[in-house]
Amino acid sequence: MKFRPARTAPVTFTFLALALAGCASAATSAPPTHAVSSKPASSPSSPPASAGAAGCGAGPGSTSVSTAAQLAQALAAAHPGERIVLAAGIYHDDFVTTTSGTAAAPITLCGSRSAVLEGLSISRGYVLHLNKASWWRVEGFTVEGGQKGVVTDGVTHDLIYGLYVHTIGDEAIHLRDFSSNNTVSHNTVRDTGQHTQFYGEGIYVGTAHKNWCKYSGCQPDASNNNLIIGNNIANTTAENIDIKEGTIGGTISGNTLNGTGMVSSAATSWVNVKGNGWTIENNIGINSIGDGFSVHQVYPGWGVGNIFRSNDARLSGSGYGIYVQSSDLKTLVACNNVAAGAGGRISNITCSNA
Repeated sequence: MKFRPARTAPVTFTFLALALAGCASAATSAPPTHAVSSKPASSPSSPPASAGAAGCGAGPGSTSVSTAAQLAQALAAAHPGERIVLAAGIYHDDFVTTTSGTAAAPITLCGSRSAVLEGLSISRGYVLHLNKASWWRVEGFTVEGGQKGVVTDGVTHDLIYGLYVHTIGDEAIHLRDFSSNNTVSHNTVRDTGQHTQFYGEGIYVGTAHKNWCKYSGCQPDASNNNLIIGNNIANTTAENIDIKEGTIGGTISGNTLNGTGMVSSAATSWVNVKGNGWTIENNIGINSIGDGFSVHQVYPGWGVGNIFRSNDARLSGSGYGIYVQSSDLKTLVACNNVAAGAGGRISNITCSNA
């Protein structure tokens, strides 16, 4: 569940040093053979790119599939170092894997945009579920039609790269249940919230505190040190990117954000940060529904020590480029952030050159 806090709530926090220390380790979370740019994926209004994953051809150590049954079998039998190559076509099913690769031999699932994983229903099911499946590279293809698009549970060092995820019942990409040190990069996300607008986030990290007992043993869902880089997100009914309480030390960089399609009951900004020690930098946003970026505390001890640098907020309404619920949250808003448009105000707190 989401929680919409009041705009004035003092908080206290004693964990700031550890939260900020987590940011330093986030830079190492991508698989070592992938260089990832933090530049925006494309202009804010650009259509989805058509290129698929580079280097996805069949060859030694690869398994080529062309049907849903073959894909399900390949995912079940996957082993470290394998590359599963999707032929063009529709793969109509909900898919899951529980096998992990290794640092030296990750597992790859790749295809062009014309290879389409199509879920069974927008009201239930995950189109692709990486369940305790670490060291995967998921690259290039299209995901559509499920309640959730791509979901990770309990994974590390997964790369979700260059997908086109669209027409999803709730959220498009969800890192959950202690999924840490992963990279979500250069994906195009469109048309989420087709089943429930309130849950229509583009990229969602962690779990709301009301669901910690369901997904994380009644503990904060420490999905930490994840990188969200260079994605192009629009037509989400809820936030483009939602960062939940319980998460620490991630980076949101170089994303192209668009508030078109957001509904006021589900979102007030492109990015809502409720975790600790996140760095949000070099992002571009247009068509704001309210504020551009926001920081909230919805659970004691969280929403603290986040950093905003070099973001470009092109506002449509009367909100702020970066709204911070309380000065007690120790948010750093650098003066090199830019806000233009109807509101044209960088933040409701004083910016810093530190």
